[in-house]
Amino acid sequence: MGSTWQDHVDKDAAEEMTLQAQVNPTVQRQSRDPNAPRGGLLRAIRYLGNQRRSALIAYGALVVATLAQLAVPQVVQNMIEAVTRAGGNLAVAEQVLINGAGLILLFAVLRGVFSFLQAFMSESTSQGLAFDLRNAIFAKIQRLSFSYYDQNQTGQLMVRATDDVERLRTFIAQGLILAAQSFLLLSGALVVLAFTNLQLTLIVLPLLPIALVIFVAFGRISQPLFALVQQKLSALNTILQENLAGIKVVKAFAREPYEERRFDMAATELMAQQLRVSRVFSFLFPVVFLVAQIGQAAVLYFGGQQILGGTLSLGEYQKFSLYLIYVFLPLGQLGFVIALLAQAAASATRIFEVLDARSEIVERPDAHELPPINGRVEFRAVSFRYFGSSEPVLQAVSFVVEPGQTVALLGATGSGKTSIISLIPRFYDVSEGAVLIDGHDVRDVTIDSLRSQIGIVLQETNLFSGTIRDNIAFGRPEATDDEVIAAARAAAAHNFIMSFPDGYATRVGERGVTLSGGQRQRIAIARALLLNPRLLILDDSTSSVDLQTEQRIQQALDQLMHGRTSFVIAQRISTVLNADQILVLDGGRMAARGTHAELMETSPIYAEIYHSQLVDDMKPAAA
Repeated sequence: MGSTWQDHVDKDAAEEMTLQAQVNPTVQRQSRDPNAPRGGLLRAIRYLGNQRRSALIAYGALVVATLAQLAVPQVVQNMIEAVTRAGGNLAVAEQVLINGAGLILLFAVLRGVFSFLQAFMSESTSQGLAFDLRNAIFAKIQRLSFSYYDQNQTGQLMVRATDDVERLRTFIAQGLILAAQSFLLLSGALVVLAFTNLQLTLIVLPLLPIALVIFVAFGRISQPLFALVQQKLSALNTILQENLAGIKVVKAFAREPYEERRFDMAATELMAQQLRVSRVFSFLFPVVFLVAQIGQAAVLYFGGQQILGGTLSLGEYQKFSLYLIYVFLPLGQLGFVIALLAQAAASATRIFEVLDARSEIVERPDAHELPPINGRVEFRAVSFRYFGSSEPVLQAVSFVVEPGQTVALLGATGSGKTSIISLIPRFYDVSEGAVLIDGHDVRDVTIDSLRSQIGIVLQETNLFSGTIRDNIAFGRPEATDDEVIAAARAAAAHNFIMSFPDGYATRVGERGVTLSGGQRQRIAIARALLLNPRLLILDDSTSSVDLQTEQRIQQALDQLMHGRTSFVIAQRISTVLNADQILVLDGGRMAARGTHAELMETSPIYAEIYHSQLVDDMKPAAA
């Protein structure tokens, strides 16, 4: 039956709801270290301690440049008063003008040199701070547990390490320097104005608290707006990252129009939020300039009255007017500083959300190095639930695997197979019970000493940009070429590698896209085998290869697994028949355990899995 008009309406409505959900994702509650200090921006500024030398030079140069700027109006007053006192003596007046112009030029050169030094060193300081923060974020991301990535999108984390750090860096390079310059210029100008004419200064002074209140109000209004800008940018970046990673799927299903609408909606949301911010600051600057114009008008009127009354000379008035510019100029600069400050404060909060994130997997203070293992693995009444979930995916699972045994894990999707192999290297911690290796609770040993003795090939094969050799030697960069080749031969990868013109120096491209699925799988197996581990975890590691290649891999694995404890999630019969133990999982519980022959007689669940999922694999081989 053909699609009706209502079907299309329902489909469009469903897609619209999906788009809205993806563009405006629910913000996950982050597990935060309760001992972490508050105040993200101040904490970020403390990172300047690592850039102490360049920061001191930058702010020292700023002081000299500001003093040179403050000296010019005084020279102008001296020139005007000297000329007016010279009367008709043109030679004296000319000499005064030459001397004054020379001084102004000297101060200009001095200010220019130190302004350059200040700008360069402040940029160097901010780049150093950005370097420290990006490395801190990356190091933190490396150490966070898998549960953190289960809750946070890749695009969100990328924006924290790039755009958020850049906004904070811009504030350190420009905003913080401008704030310091404005404070120095404003303070110095007010002191000089007070000594020059206290009465006129008192007329201007009440305007400063008004301007300060305006800045504080706008800062409080704009900071959450900038935080929303960053959230919208993160959503846009996530869509872009997902689209590029899955571009083949998009094209295969002809979903380009949908993806374009999805991106367009995110871009529209971002633009709308940026316009809201612009609307706020479009109102701020005219208000600031209005306050400045009111002050200038008041000084012009009352200063004119004093000149007419003979209590204020023309030179003093000119100096006062120039210093008054130095009062109102910082007010305009502070408007720009407030914009940078609001952005930096919002970004600093987001940065420290990552740096303060509490990993679910942490080493105990008394954790010890795991000695070289024999490979005995015990699950002792293990129950496990993922972070934020109330439903357990494993319930009271207990078994013992002796050194050198091969264990096959069988069960329907969602039965808990992957959860079991994730608990052994401590990707997650058990909710109840314990996982022990050679009698050591995995929570009592250091993470590096545990994982460095486990070879893992996951179902989702990830390769890194670089050469084939780099990827095989990822776990052991110091491995010799002979060792790398031996591992590749064992994984049935050597022949196809040597078919490439560059052999082991062949670059695999981003995520290994230049290789087939089976080739990537074999390189991942070689990567695990190079570690020569006592404990192997193979998560359906032959799922992407043909039967002939699987047989070669299986022969190599059978030889290499000899004497090693091996956990295998497999969908093919060969692994199951050769396993020393078969663990049958059903709904997170241990439904049966034994050898193939034992389970065929005692376990209806295993017999059903065997006949429905595994035995069919024998037919192509027999044919």
